[in-house]
Amino acid sequence: MKISIITVCYNSAATIQDTITSIANQDHPDIEHIVVDGGSKDETLTIVKSASSVTKLISEQDKGIYDAMNKGLNLANGDVIGFLNADDFYADDIVLTQVSIAFQDSSVQACYADLVYVDKSDTSRITRYWKSRPFCAGLFKKGWMPAHPTFFARREVYEQFGNFNLNFPRQADFELTMRFLEIHQIKSVYIPKVWVRMRTGGASNNSIKGIIKGNLEAYRACKMHNLQVGPFFIIKKIFSRIPQFFSKPDFN
Repeated sequence: MKISIITVCYNSAATIQDTITSIANQDHPDIEHIVVDGGSKDETLTIVKSASSVTKLISEQDKGIYDAMNKGLNLANGDVIGFLNADDFYADDIVLTQVSIAFQDSSVQACYADLVYVDKSDTSRITRYWKSRPFCAGLFKKGWMPAHPTFFARREVYEQFGNFNLNFPRQADFELTMRFLEIHQIKSVYIPKVWVRMRTGGASNNSIKGIIKGNLEAYRACKMHNLQVGPFFIIKKIFSRIPQFFSKPDFN
């Protein structure tokens, strides 16, 4: 089983080596690593070009992170596709093996797991634990979604149900996973393991203003798909994240 991992980046010289190394160190034998660069002006491209594990690279201006992800999807040849951005890295070297095991069941169309946010200077320090759960209908109306860097889907799911919707520049991952799981009801499996370490400071959670804009987009995505969400959806979505700051992951 070939697994395609798509990394989008822009001026990511400070962190992208960790991402590349964590993918290269995976013990799964068949990995396609695609890097989509937005035209970096720092040493990002030098680092990427020196990595023999990177199988495809494009560097050009894009219309934002999800446009870059769509470019990666158009290049992907794997049976299964996942995303690992240039601030993120896998928690250990067996993540993609665990992914491949999940997809040995031919009826499984997607899988996902848990994620921890880590301090961007000290990546051994966990600041937040995104513990997920098995999907059931109605969760997206409560503001739930799987942690996107842990989300893997078969390539034909994208071919059948579409790529990222660029009308949601901050929450296209929320809209896409909702479209796959809630609307089209693909079969998914939750793996109760921490798969990804994500540095803090992403586009959707780097400021109060960014959080509000992201949650307004999530509300709009629900409405677009005719999910019955009320006026307190955004408040519920924000408050649902609070336990993540107090839970502690189990790496056993």
